[in-house]
Amino acid sequence: MTITILSPDYSALWEAANETPQYFDPSDLSDETWRLPPELGEGYIRDIHLRDGLWLRIACNHFHNGIILQSYDRTHWLEYSFLLKGGVLFDGTPTLAGQYEFYGSGMAPGGRYQFLAQENLTVFVHISPELFRSFTGNPDQELPEQLQHLIRPYTQTYYHRIGTITSTMQVLLHQILECPYLGISKRLHSESKILELLGMLVVQEVEMRNGDRSFYSLKPDVIERLYYARNILLQRLNNPLTLMELSRLVGLNDCTLKRGFREVFGTTVFSYVRNHRLEQARQLLQTRDMNIKEIAYLVGYADPKSFAIAFRKQFGLNPKDYRKERKYSV
Repeated sequence: MTITILSPDYSALWEAANETPQYFDPSDLSDETWRLPPELGEGYIRDIHLRDGLWLRIACNHFHNGIILQSYDRTHWLEYSFLLKGGVLFDGTPTLAGQYEFYGSGMAPGGRYQFLAQENLTVFVHISPELFRSFTGNPDQELPEQLQHLIRPYTQTYYHRIGTITSTMQVLLHQILECPYLGISKRLHSESKILELLGMLVVQEVEMRNGDRSFYSLKPDVIERLYYARNILLQRLNNPLTLMELSRLVGLNDCTLKRGFREVFGTTVFSYVRNHRLEQARQLLQTRDMNIKEIAYLVGYADPKSFAIAFRKQFGLNPKDYRKERKYSV
């Protein structure tokens, strides 16, 4: 059964279910947790107000039933969000797990958001137009021409695009979700990661406006083959094919494979494999009682020393220290 609810009523349910403030980090009263109203499902929203004009939200919800939320026109800051689990439809247009959305400031048009009865995990970042402008280094200086479309008056509909979450973005998102720190260390850690994500999105905007990115000119058949290549890579992380073997298998020449892979997934084939190997190793360190040498071999590293170096470069700790830290943080 699907429930339809208006946004003011939806907000009222949240407020009624959260009369007493709850703080994820007791040392930080700007890190507040809101529980999903029990009549709707299970889950929470965690809001971290990092500074004036910068706000991080982590939403993890599992609705009992499908929900259609009717929203209305409203003013909107810049926003970028990353859907890691689940999916949502806005006026029939889907956003799926593995995609991000990037919004400029302006007017957000009302519409129907549809959430299915499944777990949804999304990381949102909101940034005010004033703070975004401040990154020029001069408050009186205008944004570069390639970025001016990101700030619009609140009477004008905002800019919006959808993209694919790259492996580099995934690493940063996991670091945000699994931040082991509290207090000022947590705030500095979280802000550095979300600003790094913003930097990646801004680079993409500049490149697209300069005509350097041809993702949108790739034919649907080529994009489909690139996703097929990615799936093959994920199935063979510990024994990957060579570029030539992968090219022949998916029916693309190696030049198209390399260029298209970078355009669609934001990184090289080699980096994609490396990042996912290390992510798999990170999960094994948390969930399996295996020694580090076994994990290194399982994810495709013949030399445990090379594995340790790569892991430390990616996550900031060597595998042994990472496992120890995770053990004492749970």
